[in-house]
Amino acid sequence: MDINIIIVEDEIYSGEMLRDMIAELRPQWNMLAMLQSVEETIDYLKTHPHPHIIFLDIELADGNCFSIFDQVKVENSGIIFTTAYNEFALKAFELNSIDYLLKPIKSEELEKAIVKFEKTIELISRAQEEEQQHQKRDIDYQELARTIAKTQGGYRKRFLVSKRDAFYKLGVEEVAYFYFDARVTFAVTYEGRQHILNQSLDKLEEELDPQMFFRSNRQTIINVDAIERFESYFSGKLVVKLVNNLHDKIMISRAKAGPFKEWMNQ
Repeated sequence: MDINIIIVEDEIYSGEMLRDMIAELRPQWNMLAMLQSVEETIDYLKTHPHPHIIFLDIELADGNCFSIFDQVKVENSGIIFTTAYNEFALKAFELNSIDYLLKPIKSEELEKAIVKFEKTIELISRAQEEEQQHQKRDIDYQELARTIAKTQGGYRKRFLVSKRDAFYKLGVEEVAYFYFDARVTFAVTYEGRQHILNQSLDKLEEELDPQMFFRSNRQTIINVDAIERFESYFSGKLVVKLVNNLHDKIMISRAKAGPFKEWMNQ
């Protein structure tokens, strides 16, 4: 049986690594498309035959992946979610017999998910042969989304960054601050090293632990451990000084000055 698959992942490096791992484990499978957004996925599924498997990232740049199911009815595709959520939150998937891969994805975990899918396909084929399609169960993706929202407790732990021809792990605790400039998001370490991230600050803000990181303004998110001091500025604003002279000054608006002080005083 020819298996057709698509990957939906807005982080380019993660998508390419997943594609390469699948190709190594199942070289006979057909990779139909690599998509990066909710909008692009909806358009694809409305205009193309649905694949056997969709590897689907939960949080995409333009929204939560579950909004896809509001506009497209996906019945015959197996879905394997890829996510940075912790295992406690992912108990919701187990209840719905849906598989998931926890980032960073490991080859052995990918193999388990693939084998599980293949066994499921085999069982469905047998059921169809025996005309027992009544055993098929519909999955309520919206209910799944609500369940995850209730149990979600994990935050981003690391990033995959590249340097020359290699990839490296960058732990969130190593990042002093994030900033956005010229349509590019950067992570700056305490040593002053800068790494390009394929994510918006808005998405980062959702994934980072709010006790550890604060969205100081539209251009920056700062780590509490990177703050050396802050001072009063004009018109009720604050100016933040970082350790190691990492940044000349980061401005906190008048509207955010109160919440910032409360955050610092936790």
